[in-house]
Amino acid sequence: MKRSRTEVARWRMLRQSQRHRARWREGQSRRYGRIRAVRQQLTAQQLRRSILFVNQLPG
Repeated sequence: MKRSRTEVARWRMLRQSQRHRARWREGQSRRYGRIRAVRQQLTAQQLRRSILFVNQLPG
């Protein structure tokens, strides 16, 4: 069955917006992953520093 021009256009636009949303979501998750990794590194460093500090105290 042949589709009308408007139908084809509507379908294309829908597909395009879905693709755009999917790409945006993918980028967001990638960015969030990086932020999380950096935060984890920082907390690990703080933990190491605090352990070193506790070991240096006279006691």
